[in-house]
Amino acid sequence: MKSKKIINYLLLFTLVSALFSCKEEELGGPKEHDGTVPQMVSNIRVENLNGKARITYKLPNDKNLLYVKAVFKLANGTNFEAKSSIYKDTVVVEGFADTLEHQVSLYSVSRSEVLSQPTMVKVKPLEAPFRKVFKSIQVIDAFGGYNLAATNPTRDNISIMVMKRNVFKQFEVDNFRSIFTRTDAILSKIRGLDTSKQELAIFVKDKWGNSSDTLYKTINPIFEAKLNPSLFRALVLPGDAPQVTNGAALNYAWDGRLGWPYTSFTHQINGGNGPHMVSFDTGVSAKLSRVWIRPFPEGIRYYYLSTMKRFEIYGSSSPNLNGALDSSWILLGSYEVKKPSGLPYGNDNAEDQATAAAGFSWDIDLAAPKVRYLRIRCLENWAGGTAQSINEIEVYGSAQ
Repeated sequence: MKSKKIINYLLLFTLVSALFSCKEEELGGPKEHDGTVPQMVSNIRVENLNGKARITYKLPNDKNLLYVKAVFKLANGTNFEAKSSIYKDTVVVEGFADTLEHQVSLYSVSRSEVLSQPTMVKVKPLEAPFRKVFKSIQVIDAFGGYNLAATNPTRDNISIMVMKRNVFKQFEVDNFRSIFTRTDAILSKIRGLDTSKQELAIFVKDKWGNSSDTLYKTINPIFEAKLNPSLFRALVLPGDAPQVTNGAALNYAWDGRLGWPYTSFTHQINGGNGPHMVSFDTGVSAKLSRVWIRPFPEGIRYYYLSTMKRFEIYGSSSPNLNGALDSSWILLGSYEVKKPSGLPYGNDNAEDQATAAAGFSWDIDLAAPKVRYLRIRCLENWAGGTAQSINEIEVYGSAQ
């Protein structure tokens, strides 16, 4: 029994020793107790990048070397360090907010954490990513809110901080409207606001604590309402696809009733193989925000037969009565229906059915002018043809 305890103690001692040994492993090997000063790096090359610089060097032939350290100071006075192991010949220094010249001290560091004499390097970073993002910010009024767009070509981690006035009329950060991202194309759509004018203050931060100037913007959300479907009228123009002859009609698309025959169907054979179009008059000139479309289900399958998969919506204030899709029509948007499950054609799961049954809401280009007439052009249905079906359609916008 005594010998068994001794064995257990030995195993425990070995485990603890191994753990301490692992703690000492850093960037290349265990620390030692050798006061020898390591040799310096050489053959320095600098590549200046956005907000940072890549420094390449030749490592010294020193078996006691553990890593290379770069020490530098940012514009806000903060000292930073960047380390690179002996398995690399490059170190990146980043976090610069300006394009001024900065001095970097490069040190070779031994396994005993002894530093070499510094090698002095000058870097001159290009414009910092957070500044590029700030310059690209665009804020435009939208229905029930606003759209904020920006570009982040270097895909750096940035924060676009959006501030609004509090009850004391002071600006404070609104985390629900602020954006935290590293995507290259930034788009934030804020909705649910009232139509009164509101002041925003916007600035950009990076992960180093650098901040841009502040952009002040007054927004005026656009009023949105559902257009009255009782004013809608079918507009049959030359070139529009004929409806099927066994009950369906275009005016059923806005009658509020679901299922057969209360739906709009075009006929693939009589309508030809080209994109099928239907046109209608909304009865009022309005700046449109979105068009909601509920597809017709064939049994329980929505992504099937003549349900539109890829389509376009055009608008006009005075369409050419010869039916030509010419300059009298403006493209309001191009759209594609995605099946949530990704299941093969003819197979819809419960999520697919629930998504389609709720209908799809398609945003209209905010830059589009007011229109009265709409034209829907089916480029491809789920069966691979161009015939289209619409169970219900609703149009939203402002006629003010």
